[in-house]
This record gives sequence, C-alpha cells and structure tokens, in this order.
Amino acid sequence: MCQAGVLRCATGCGRTRFDCTLCLPDSWTGDRERHRQAGIGIAVGFPAKVAVAKALVRRVIQEKIPFRWVSADVVYGFAEGWRSGLGRAGVF
Repeated sequence: MCQAGVLRCATGCGRTRFDCTLCLPDSWTGDRERHRQAGIGIAVGFPAKVAVAKALVRRVIQEKIPFRWVSADVVYGFAEGWRSGLGRAGVF
C-alpha cells in the first residue's frame, strides 16, 4: 500500500493531517499473481491522483466540515474538471 492522497488542515493555531487514502502502487495493479498472493481482489487498482483528491474533498463536503480553499500541485491544475468542480462546490 502507498499513501496516494492527503488532506491537511491549517489554521492560525497550527496544522494537522486530516484525511488520507491508501492505494496499491501502480506496479501492483497489472500483476494478477501478486494480487492473488496478497489476498487482494483483482478489481482493486491504482486510481489517478485527481480521482483520489476528488474523493477526499467530496467526503469533506458531504460531512459538512467547513473549509475555504484547496491547494494542490500542478498535476491538479491541469486536470479536466478539477478546478471547475471545486468552483461548483463553492471551494476555491
């Protein structure tokens, strides 16, 4: 397993890790024998970084946890629907 996405919370009082998702490394997803030996279903794959980020932010929105903005590296800025989806959710 690898940590594929992290949400952090920062305020004037400090910062902390808020949520994360564990995923199989990309090197595992095409190796059916490795899946079988580890007892992991074949359907478990490696999600794209943006898919992980969208799921993490979606969970925070659904839980009605207040936040004002999201920052991310360049990969997200060019991902189709990432910024527009945040804007539609009222997140900047």
